[in-house]
Amino acid sequence: MRLTTLLFVLLSAVASLSLATTTDAAQSVQEDRGAYLTAVGNCVSCHTREDGPAMAGGLEFETPFGTIYSTNITPDPQTGIGDWSLEEFTAAMREGERPDGSHLYPVFPYTAFTKVSDEDIAAIYGHLQTMEPVSYAPPDNDLGFPYNQRWGLGVWKSAFFDEGRYEPDPEQSEEWNRGAYLVEGLGHCAMCHSPRNAAGGVDGDLLMTGGVYMERVEGKLSAWSAPNLTSADNGLGQWSHEDIADYLKLGFSERSGVFGPMNNVVVNSTRHMSVDDVDAMAVYLKSLPANSQQSGKLASDEVLRAGSVQYDIHCGTCHLPTGEGSAETGPPVLWSPVVLDVNPETLINITLYGAQLPHTAPSTEWMGREWKRMEAYANKLSDEQAAALLSYIRSAWGHEAGAVTPEQVAQQR
Repeated sequence: MRLTTLLFVLLSAVASLSLATTTDAAQSVQEDRGAYLTAVGNCVSCHTREDGPAMAGGLEFETPFGTIYSTNITPDPQTGIGDWSLEEFTAAMREGERPDGSHLYPVFPYTAFTKVSDEDIAAIYGHLQTMEPVSYAPPDNDLGFPYNQRWGLGVWKSAFFDEGRYEPDPEQSEEWNRGAYLVEGLGHCAMCHSPRNAAGGVDGDLLMTGGVYMERVEGKLSAWSAPNLTSADNGLGQWSHEDIADYLKLGFSERSGVFGPMNNVVVNSTRHMSVDDVDAMAVYLKSLPANSQQSGKLASDEVLRAGSVQYDIHCGTCHLPTGEGSAETGPPVLWSPVVLDVNPETLINITLYGAQLPHTAPSTEWMGREWKRMEAYANKLSDEQAAALLSYIRSAWGHEAGAVTPEQVAQQR
């Protein structure tokens, strides 16, 4: 009996140890998945103020309606989400609703996150709850009446928000559906790359045709235009699958290098994604039908002649007289979505202030292929000269983008 009992105890101990090891392994996999999905959603970029603790909030968002500050999503019970249940977190992600029932401002992209699956939301919630709690209360939003009345967002939601999970398209491949899920949902690309109406709602007829984002450059809050991501000529029409995938994963492709507001997207999010997921996003983006907002009038012949001279003096050496650029000198301006964007704000910014490269390189491979850093031309070109130069490259080599005006340059300056 004693031998039998001892044997039973030993077997039970081994079984318990095996079960504990299996449970720990499963928990580790879930935590890794949550961390990965949190990176895919780029949560850290919006919920971290400059030089502040990760995910503690306080980053300012300038909107046409006033200033909104991101929230603390660390597990601090008083100032963060430490006391939130999974159900309350899910309601915030999918419905834009706080635990007290009040509405969240759609600066938080719940209009895209509503597409995210139960499993992915649970994994993100689990990861956030493992982070170091930070006791920090962001500043109060600075919104005038009536925009400071959260109840009004219920009306806004009824007009501009469709709650619901992503539904795979059976006519498309598994890879395409994965890309659509990432781009439309957790990646929330349309939030920046689509125009908005006067009420702040995304224009459904012009999804992914370009939008405007406010971010500081040289210490000054400035507008940046997010370019067209459809297959239009002024979008990704001339980009290959590899061009898009390399840009997202490495911060560099044969078409462009990362700069400006996309620094945070690539450095904090897409470079951490698997090759399979990046490829899926590229597949989906390449499938978007060509669509574009209406461009302005072309520049006059006099302006284009003046711009041609400025291009020869300042740009032709790196970008070549043909606009095609080279691997050794500079990226192409030929059929560049930034160059041909209906809104030229980003093009003006990079001309005046230089490349605005990320402080952290997205990858060592990208660093090994880095082009010569573009210098700032704010002190070399007047508003008129910069406008003429940019108007020229927007109309040369078969381009048909609208003119850039001196007033637009002055506004960005």
